[in-house]
Amino acid sequence: MIIQENQNFVPIDKSVPNRQRGKGRPRNSEAATASLVAVLNHVRLSEATTRQELERVSEYGRAIIADRLAILSELGLLNERETGVATGGRAPRLVQFTKDHALLVVVTLDQSAIGVGLADLDGKLLMEHHEAINIADQTLTADRICALINWLMTRQPKTPNLWGISISVPGPVLTDPNIPFLLETPNFLPNWDNSGLVETLMQRFKAPVWMHSNVETMTMGELHGGAGIGQQTMLFVKVGQRIGAGLVSNGQPYHGAAGAVGLIGQLPVTSGNATGSLDAMAGASMIKAQGIKAAQSGESAYLAEWLERGADITAIEVCQAAQMGDPVSTEIVVQSGRLIGGVVAILANMLNPQLIVFAGSIAQTNDILLASVREAVYGASHPLVTRDLRILRSQMGNSAALLGAACIAVSALFDPVFLKDWILLGSPTQHPDFVYGLETLNSITQQSDDGPQAPPSS
Repeated sequence: MIIQENQNFVPIDKSVPNRQRGKGRPRNSEAATASLVAVLNHVRLSEATTRQELERVSEYGRAIIADRLAILSELGLLNERETGVATGGRAPRLVQFTKDHALLVVVTLDQSAIGVGLADLDGKLLMEHHEAINIADQTLTADRICALINWLMTRQPKTPNLWGISISVPGPVLTDPNIPFLLETPNFLPNWDNSGLVETLMQRFKAPVWMHSNVETMTMGELHGGAGIGQQTMLFVKVGQRIGAGLVSNGQPYHGAAGAVGLIGQLPVTSGNATGSLDAMAGASMIKAQGIKAAQSGESAYLAEWLERGADITAIEVCQAAQMGDPVSTEIVVQSGRLIGGVVAILANMLNPQLIVFAGSIAQTNDILLASVREAVYGASHPLVTRDLRILRSQMGNSAALLGAACIAVSALFDPVFLKDWILLGSPTQHPDFVYGLETLNSITQQSDDGPQAPPSS
């Protein structure tokens, strides 16, 4: 349903003395929109659950609250279907956000896997699916993502409204913070800016698209669904082929000027006589290379036997060998943990976090790396920093990036600046900028498909 702006206010005829405005009707459409946005977000964020509480927290009068609730109910965004607990009089009607009014698609890309899921408008994951894939094949990856989205959507009991697609990718995403959603694919990995992933998703599913680095989305996922719940200051570290960090400050994720936050893998570290980046000296590639070397030389009997069976040796196998008590593999993992811990100790001394969470397949497949990190951090940090500091393994696993992507999408959808331009239209897919962007993209695609006509043969 579309509510026209002129339905939300009664104009004042100044030529008629003492003319009374309609009860609860704001003086102009800007005021109507502002109050609708405020009321919706008060309810959505559980700051108010009844009309009386809304009057108190919003400082709007009873008539205005009643009017805005009627509009938001017609739009399907709020409902008063349930009754609260009576406190001496008639039980109040509970004002609730209709979180199942639409769905969000969430996607995560990793170096060797993809995940696709559905979330409600509260950012809660409803379904998820993960599978291995080589994302170096951009066309195959994009087609598979579209196929999985279609598959998840068809499993719903009724055709859902799709309000957005949020993607987590293995690299920094440099975007203009003033742009509410993407209109073209950024260059998050080499040549992926030519993949047309964002454009394809926009055209096929007619919904806004957002994209953030997997460290940022995993940080958000841990904050809202894992060990970070209720934490005001949290440092999140992902250990993989690359090593990255995310920061939560005052309960909110730190985005930075352009999204290039937490690139700690680029910091120089020294081990013995060798100096290099933390990625090169302590990441998965180093662990794998050292493991293969130990297997080929016979230093590690466990890894040598693995290699003789024709199996590939990756960082995961080295970590498993360390867990089994292989001394060479243990030393490889311990050295990685010490280097990572040394860098994290510097961050801890500067940021004084309540919690440090480690994630990634390497950190979550063994205890040795985490123990080495803890030893380095506690040994190199000020006592005031480590007094109440906890260093834990992620509780979210593969779901962290999907949950974080959902939280980012919800935050973007209901940001007051973005929300005010679509709330009266009933859906973010009707946002003027999105409609214009989609029409422009369709026009460009049509021109490209038509192409110049070849001259007739002689």
